[in-house]
Amino acid sequence: MHLMLLAVGKTDSRHIEELTKLYADRLGHYLPFTLQIIPDIRRSSKLSPELQKQAEGAEILRLVAPTDRLVLFDERGREFSSTAFASYIERVMVSGERRMIFVIGGPYGFSDEVYARANDRVSLSQMTFSHQMVRLFAVEQLYRAQTILRGEPYHHE
Repeated sequence: MHLMLLAVGKTDSRHIEELTKLYADRLGHYLPFTLQIIPDIRRSSKLSPELQKQAEGAEILRLVAPTDRLVLFDERGREFSSTAFASYIERVMVSGERRMIFVIGGPYGFSDEVYARANDRVSLSQMTFSHQMVRLFAVEQLYRAQTILRGEPYHHE
């Protein structure tokens, strides 16, 4: 299976970007992994939040194939412990799906079209984090899930 993380907007913190890359590289030792950044919408300050979500949503959906499993990181999604998240990913992996795409949306969330296409929604926390931090946390949890599935000592219960 190929894991992919789509994230709307660039990171302006070099430190967060370096940590995200560290975990992305580690994750790549277990299975194919791609981190793809969807550029910020040009002149977004002139768009209403709804139009911005629609523009970002069109770009997200352009990158998703009909056979992909699409999972949104969303504050209203299901919360998992790290071990339960690992089990969730494992269930998808053994189901035969070829690509699982996780998405971090823009500042206003997702368009109705993206919500309609999504297979699942996952919440990292009930707290609010910057998109930059969510990107780091998401990649680290994807990496942690792989170490849990392989019984490696990275995760402690």
